[in-house]
This record gives sequence, structure tokens and C-alpha cells, in this order.
Amino acid sequence: MNPTPSKIALRGDLLDFSADPGFASPRAATGVRFRADSWLLIDDGRIAGVQAEAPGADYQRVDHRGKLVTPGFIDTHVHSPQLDVIASHGSALLEWLEAYTFPAESRFADEHVARDGAARFLDALLAHGTTAAVVFPTVHKASADTLFAAAQARGMRLVAGKCLMDRHAPDGLRDTLESSEADSRELIARWHGRDRLAYALTVRFAPTSSDAQLAMAGRLLGEVPGLYMQTHVAENEDEVRWVAQLFPDARSYLDVYERAGLLNERAVLAHGIWLDDADRARLAATGAQIAFCPSSNLFLGSGLFDWRAAAEAGVNVSMASDVGGGTSLSMLRTLADGYKVQALRGVKPSAWQLLHAATRGAARALGLAREIGSFDAGTLADLAVWDWARGPVATHRDALARDLHERVFAWLTLGDERNLVETRVAGVRRYQRH
Repeated sequence: MNPTPSKIALRGDLLDFSADPGFASPRAATGVRFRADSWLLIDDGRIAGVQAEAPGADYQRVDHRGKLVTPGFIDTHVHSPQLDVIASHGSALLEWLEAYTFPAESRFADEHVARDGAARFLDALLAHGTTAAVVFPTVHKASADTLFAAAQARGMRLVAGKCLMDRHAPDGLRDTLESSEADSRELIARWHGRDRLAYALTVRFAPTSSDAQLAMAGRLLGEVPGLYMQTHVAENEDEVRWVAQLFPDARSYLDVYERAGLLNERAVLAHGIWLDDADRARLAATGAQIAFCPSSNLFLGSGLFDWRAAAEAGVNVSMASDVGGGTSLSMLRTLADGYKVQALRGVKPSAWQLLHAATRGAARALGLAREIGSFDAGTLADLAVWDWARGPVATHRDALARDLHERVFAWLTLGDERNLVETRVAGVRRYQRH
């Protein structure tokens, strides 16, 4: 990459959010900021402002006239080693883990495999317009080390941590109570709070951690300021029944985590399909978020997440690809699947709600709204530039759009990574379409 000047001005159609549009109809939604043919000013990697007139000669001008410019997407649940198994033919969650996931993750014990995998994964995120992510590597310390190092080299915002799995996993994918704590502490000391990196206590899911390991993770979460926690919850009905057998004293699957001290405002729980009202009340009270993974839920046949019930209970909901159960790193494809899942539940979310949950909404839920997710002055210039349409069908549909929401919804529904023109991280171009 060529050195990036300290002052850059991007010209394009700027779209971001100042607030959550919620379940309001497209025309009634508030918080949408669209500034057609405007200049986004970037100074030393941060957003300096937005203006209609061309900036002065002290800015390098980058003309993306007629293109859509959005904040970079934030993927709140994705597995870096699972590019190896994406698009593998069908089984339900527990069989999927045994047949595909665990064999692929075993290979990441090799540091060279882990390093190559981390670089491939992060470059793929950037090539899909995603600039920040909450990521599961594997149980191996090297998989987390190499992932953090690769993200640091690219200047990316990354939340990750080695998986904790001391039971119910194959040989080579289990740690111990002692090794998991030692490895976690070492990785926290090396990476947490360094540049744009944060550590997450990464409980694979309740069945693969003993009571003692869950308790250890809870102690660490309370001990070290700013740590995140990530895990899976209530994804699949068979999984929920298994958890009930393993933890008979817990009221629910979610209660397993709360009893271990693992729910707080930095907890990211993927899926949350099979929750009840009491669970949703506890999520809201603790500030934990659900990472909605529609593509994965459809592909594995896990169920249909009830976004409206979560929102009405006050639960934070963000969007996630969950690759490799999900079938694409494209957040556009993920959002389109999110619309379909909710439609099957009788709800038709607007493009505004979907996009907000993958940008400012995700940033807010992660406590990072001052850094990413919008074009607010002072945030880092993590952004993506898109073609409004690619190909004859999308181009024709775009030309017929009657208002802004119709145009954005068509882009979201018909678009994917092929619409991406470039991706910037803190103002530095990290991907450019050739």
C-alpha cells in the first residue's frame, strides 16, 4: 500500500445513522443520515466532518461520485478457521461440529496454518466491506496470537480470544482448567488494549466447558477491566436439551452463563433463538447482546430468531455472518437473510433497521460507538465504498427506485461483495477492486 496522506476527502453518497430507527416504517424512521454527493473529510485517520462543498487544497480528493459510502460493517460473530468448511453439505449443529468444524480447527494447532488462515480471513473480511469483527479462533493459543498480530498489521478493530474447551471435544481440541487460564492470561497481557485490539473470554459453548472452567472465565471477566465475553446460546433445540442435561440446576441455557458471572455489557452471545421472556429480561438487565446470525440459522436449520421480542425486552441485537455455518462473509447477504428470517416471523424490518444493526447499533452494543459505526466527527474512518448496482437486473431496478429507502433496500437485497469498490481502515485503503 502507498503511504496515505493525513488529509483525505472522499466524495460520494454518504449514508449512516445518528440513532436507532427501530421497527418504524421506512418513512417514519428517524436517525437516518443520507447526504447525497457530499464530501467526507478525514484527518489523520479520523472523521473530521461532512460538507457539500469541495474542500481546500490541503485535502487529497478522492472522487467516488455516484457511489454509496457507508461505515465499515461490524460482524459480531464469526469463526476465523471455518473458511475451510464454509458451504459444506448439510447437517444440524451438533453433527456439523463433529463432521466439519472440529477437524478443520484441529489443523490450527500448526502455527503456520494459523498464520496463513488469519491473514486469509482478515483480508476476506476487508474484501467484503467488514472492518471490525468479534471473532472465534480455535482452542490453540497460536490461533489467537496470529489472528491478533494480523489484525494489528491491518489496523483493524478486533475482539477475539482463544476458545475455552476442556470437555466434550476431540483430542487436540481440549485444553485444561490450568492451561486455559494460563494461556488466557498470557494472551490478555500481550494483546488486550493494544492498538485496536480487545480480548474476549471465548467460551465455545456451555457443553464444552466444565463448571470449573466457566467459573474461571467469570473470575477473569470480573478481574480485568474491559474484557469481553463471547459464546453461543440457544442455537439449536437438541443443543438446548443437552445443556439442560449437563446443567440440571440451571433455570435455562442462559442461566448457565449468568451463574458463572459471564453476563455483562460486553457479553456477545450468538443466536439466542430458543430463549424465553425470563432470558430476555436477564439479557436486558445485564446489557448483554445477541448476535443475530440469519444465514447460519437458515443453512443449519436451527430456527427463526425473534428480533421483535428481543427489542421489546430491551435486548441489544447486532448482526453476524457466523461463517462457516453462515454461507458468506458478505454482510449484505447476511442482512438480506435477516429480512427473510424476520418476514417468516411476520415482521418486515426496514433497510434502515438492518443496516443500523450492522454499523452504529453493533458499535453501541460493543461500547465502541465513539470509535466506529458512523460518520460522527472524531470516529475512526473505517468505511466502505459501494456501487449502487452491479449487473443488468440490479442496475435496472436501481433506476426505477421511487425513493431513497427503496433504492437502499434494493442495493441491500441484490448486492454483495461484488458491489464493493474499496475499503478503508482508519483512512488507509486496505482493499481496492481491480
